[in-house]
Amino acid sequence: MTTPARGEREGPRFGLYVPQFRMDFTQVRDLAVTADAYGFDSLWVMDHLLVPGAAPTDVLESWTLLSALATATERIRLGHLVGCNPLRPPALLAKMAATLDRISGGRFDLGLGWGSVTDELTAFGYPPRDNARRAAELAETLEICAKMWTGEPFDHDGPAYTLRGAYGLPTPVQGRIPVHIGGAGRRLTMPLVSRHADWWNCLGSARHRLDELAPLRGGARISAQYAVGLVAPGEDPGKVAAQVARRMPRESWGEPLVGTPDRLAELFCQEWERGVELFVVRLHAPRSAEAVAHFAFAVAAEVRARTGYAAAPRTRAPAPGERVSIPNDPGTRRT
Repeated sequence: MTTPARGEREGPRFGLYVPQFRMDFTQVRDLAVTADAYGFDSLWVMDHLLVPGAAPTDVLESWTLLSALATATERIRLGHLVGCNPLRPPALLAKMAATLDRISGGRFDLGLGWGSVTDELTAFGYPPRDNARRAAELAETLEICAKMWTGEPFDHDGPAYTLRGAYGLPTPVQGRIPVHIGGAGRRLTMPLVSRHADWWNCLGSARHRLDELAPLRGGARISAQYAVGLVAPGEDPGKVAAQVARRMPRESWGEPLVGTPDRLAELFCQEWERGVELFVVRLHAPRSAEAVAHFAFAVAAEVRARTGYAAAPRTRAPAPGERVSIPNDPGTRRT
């Protein structure tokens, strides 16, 4: 996904969200390389030390994971949906981002939020902050990142951080890494989006307010999150809808998009008309490489064609039930 000037609109883009809990690295890697080969524009992971609201379970650390995925993929962009700012000091964060951008050959996007899961921060020993202070610290983090990415020495005197003679070398491949800010708060989040973001990531639970909030984003482009149930030929729509509701409840993900490929293409075209350029989807079969490939061909490619931005994926479409070949993997598997 190229990054044009702030505010410039491009064609529809599709991102795959893979929250990496109860998954081993091989599973995540297989989804990433499949998405890369079959035409997704970006891949996103979560940035949590636990799964909010869930019983203890395995969660792979996000930055380490993305670094490994960068070496296993070729063109797909990588990022967090979204990163938790309080977890890392800003100079370290800027250095990590520049390093990942180098590893990936300029394919990293920095997604950040001010960190709204208080219980998680408390559990792992991060000092308590009210929402306004965490939002202010996110603004300061973004200011420091911008200075670090120039490679020039600088001083910084802020309410939370003081730096003397700091610099960031090597600089990112992209120069300035694209910034995505996630959230939907009028008072704390949207002013940050307007001042600092290349992209505003609208939460699925706030999509019904997108038309109300979009004017507050400044020049940022719009991405949004979608719970998607892709009904393949011969599949029971009711069963797919039930799986979506169980895995991605409306209170977190908003109104799900469930239907045949043609119906989903119609719905995404409607979202494009609302101003959304990047559709970040979580599929109802979250560990299925076949579902990833099917969506890329039957839905994403169709949306691009209908909006006049046709771009043919590099690999042929799989037939229903066909084993999906995972690049750089010994053999094929049904997922």
